[in-house]
Amino acid sequence: MLTLKLINEETDRVVRGLEKKHFPNAKEAVTQVQAIDKKRREAQQELDKCLSEQKQLSSQVGALMKQGKREEADEVKRQVAQLKERSKELDEQMARAQEEMTQLLCTIPNIPYDEVPEGASAENNRVVKSNLRECKETDTVGNWDVNPSLGTPNPLPHWELAKKYNLIDFDLGVKITGAGFPVYIGKGARLQRALINFFLDEARKAGYTEIMPPTVVNAASGYGTGQLPDKEGQMYHCEVDDFYLIPTAEVPVTNIYRDVILDEKDLPIKNCAYTECFRREAGSYGKDVRGLNRLHEFSKIEIVRIDKPEHSKESHREMLEHVEGLLKKLELPYRILLLCGGDQSFTSAICYDFEVYSEAQGRWLEVSSVSNFDTYQANRLKCRYRPEGSKKPELCHTLNGSALALPRIVAALLENNQTADGIKVPAALVPYMGCDVID
Repeated sequence: MLTLKLINEETDRVVRGLEKKHFPNAKEAVTQVQAIDKKRREAQQELDKCLSEQKQLSSQVGALMKQGKREEADEVKRQVAQLKERSKELDEQMARAQEEMTQLLCTIPNIPYDEVPEGASAENNRVVKSNLRECKETDTVGNWDVNPSLGTPNPLPHWELAKKYNLIDFDLGVKITGAGFPVYIGKGARLQRALINFFLDEARKAGYTEIMPPTVVNAASGYGTGQLPDKEGQMYHCEVDDFYLIPTAEVPVTNIYRDVILDEKDLPIKNCAYTECFRREAGSYGKDVRGLNRLHEFSKIEIVRIDKPEHSKESHREMLEHVEGLLKKLELPYRILLLCGGDQSFTSAICYDFEVYSEAQGRWLEVSSVSNFDTYQANRLKCRYRPEGSKKPELCHTLNGSALALPRIVAALLENNQTADGIKVPAALVPYMGCDVID
């Protein structure tokens, strides 16, 4: 969540940032936070005064008793008792104000960086890079008309290819669980494992430490990374134990550093993790959910960084280069989008999406989001570091990205590499697959 320091010292920038994210009633929300904070600080000042007076008066009681001034001593005791009662009231008043302020801050999103473009929807996202052609500053999703033609006559969509080569059984998944839970078979399962191992090996080469976290987390972890209270309806909830199935490995991996003070010399921390991810995807329908396009359970490799503020933009750049390198090695047509304010997530300060082109569907499929959250998550997590030579800890920056999510990568690989003899396996995956054609 946003820090009070930022809200109070850079109020106009916060309001402008919230308006860029199309957050309703931005100025009113900020003013309300400041009013509650003022009430809390006034109560704190009065409490400090009460405690000081209590201490001063309490020190007089013994001396008055020794002097035989019992009535005066009793009067001082009465005053101390009144001050204690008032102190209790002020404590409760401060606690209520703090709770009210925290609840309000949890409803206010992060503010975007200055370089984030204006815009209300995905159509306004800026295409900043592609391996199809050079991009211009005016390129947006709305006016992008450069789609590859891979020359496959009457290409089949991946759900038909999966059936043709017995790679994925969607109907069997419905029988076992329900829609959105496919069963991978034979070379389809091998392709999943090949991609997982390839992505993890590439992350290790890039200096990431592999983590194998739980795929079920408590509410505190969901709160720490911003999934709660914002996205309860999109998460599977185990009500008896009050646990949540993770929507991404970002949640457990980032929460490793909840309530932790790190040393500056240990930053940046670079972790990666392969997990299954679970998303209810309530309200999804139509072509967007056909086949592998949108699943309730899927495999993903996540990269997570914890960094100091002055280095986090460099970390973000390195993460973007890492994801782009994966797509290059998979020989997929891709484009990179800088999301506009209105299409950014609740918690991000800046986010780039990676999309690959689907030949048979004639559309772009999102396969990764790489975000810098600035101090927003760290403030909720109380994730801090101690600068060298300083006793006072400061908030870290947190970053994460998919590297990569498998379902749409598989969809694009099947559709874009189909031939009369089968599905051509990209050279980078051949050592993992043990074959160069899926037939």
